[in-house]
Amino acid sequence: MQPPFLKPAPKKPGIWRRTPPALFPPIFGLFGLGVAWRRAVDAWNAPFAMSEVIFGAVTLLYLFVLLAYVAKVLRRPGVVAEDLRVLPGRAGLAAMSLSGMLMAGGLIPVSEALASAVLVVAITVHALLLVLVIRALVTGPAEARTVTPVWHLTFVGFIISPIAAVPLGWLTFSTVVFWVTLALAVFIWGASVAQFVRRDVPAPLRPLLAIHVAPASVLGSVAMLLGYSYLSLGLGLFALVLVLLLVLRVRWLTEAGFSPLWGAFTFPAAAFAALMLLLGAAGMGELFRYVGAAVLVLATMGIPVVMWKVIQLWAKGVLAVKTNAAEA
Repeated sequence: MQPPFLKPAPKKPGIWRRTPPALFPPIFGLFGLGVAWRRAVDAWNAPFAMSEVIFGAVTLLYLFVLLAYVAKVLRRPGVVAEDLRVLPGRAGLAAMSLSGMLMAGGLIPVSEALASAVLVVAITVHALLLVLVIRALVTGPAEARTVTPVWHLTFVGFIISPIAAVPLGWLTFSTVVFWVTLALAVFIWGASVAQFVRRDVPAPLRPLLAIHVAPASVLGSVAMLLGYSYLSLGLGLFALVLVLLLVLRVRWLTEAGFSPLWGAFTFPAAAFAALMLLLGAAGMGELFRYVGAAVLVLATMGIPVVMWKVIQLWAKGVLAVKTNAAEA
């Protein structure tokens, strides 16, 4: 007997009902690219206009995608909690609020008042997401509490805020954030190493390992902004070691082929380039200047490609399916 033919469930009317949070990590990477090009101004006398063009273009893209996600949330606010149950959603929503913090930094030359307002909103949104994630970890199954690199984005992500906060004069706030997030990052690195020793990482999830570079790089940059130059140097060397390890295992990392999780390569690359250039500009060694320039060139060529591929998946209607995004 032939099995009965079942028609697929009709799609709900209206656009942006299943906007995937996976759109935000490569946008976060593009914002980071803007920061890196600002660091290149001091390290290599790069044109300041380059970073401004990047910030302007990415801000427009970010606001459009943010509008698409907010439209989904307004239809059914429960989608936020549902998106936070899966790794791509948790990483994407963290990248959404962290992108707002970097956008605030891009707005400083335009208006410090506007930059401050955007920064406050972004920090508040990230804090709310953190509460929801903690609730999900406490009430969810035990296996969901496994430490993953995405924990850096959720728990250590506040370290992004001093990139804008220090130029705005929020020194006390930035100092507190630095030391608290440094302690959290060390804990997550340690727990991740312990887990990696016990079991291998599935091929589709391996790109997430690149996220470990991001907190080391951003902590190093913030340390330099706060005047902790030798601590910044130590974090820079640690980030350099992590990058070398990832480069040596690049085939292993990318064994599963391209996926939306490749967004996890974008913001660590930009953050690492920014730190190397910052260390080079501070006179910590010519090596850092050249490494920063090389990574900046590669990131400038690679991050937009990842962004384009992710947008193509969204346009084809498969990004939400691949990342298990919630539907309003």
